Amino acid sequence: MLFNFEMDFATSLRCVPMIVRMKLDICGIKLSLRQWSRFTREDRHALVARSIDTRMERVAYRAFLLHLIRIRAGDMAEFLPPARAEAWQLPDGVPDAIRLKAETDGLRPPTPEQWRHLSSLQRFALVKLTRRGHENQNFGPALREFLDGNG
Repeated sequence: MLFNFEMDFATSLRCVPMIVRMKLDICGIKLSLRQWSRFTREDRHALVARSIDTRMERVAYRAFLLHLIRIRAGDMAEFLPPARAEAWQLPDGVPDAIRLKAETDGLRPPTPEQWRHLSSLQRFALVKLTRRGHENQNFGPALREFLDGNG
């Protein structure tokens, strides 16, 4: 699943899409853009398409990703604690960072009801887009896409 706000780079997958970023967080692996750029187009599409819904799928995804990092980028992977009970994983209560970013950008933040009805991936994207060092200019387009029902 790629979002409309990602479409400027979606066909080439030159940047790591939100669906892969979320999978990385869940699997506890840090991936640099340099490493991503070393993957083949088929590798990138596989990382987008592979499911991580079950424990076994997460184990297989992680193993596949570690293999790609080693053989394509020639690196050892960096590990992070896997995402557990992160703000985007909790459907109750709009995180303060989302409210603050929306208000700072002159946008209406999602209501608790709207937040609850967003998918985990949509919530992940909004949270990620409030963090320093990320393409925060996509926050507004993402928020509008998700709340207007176009995502």
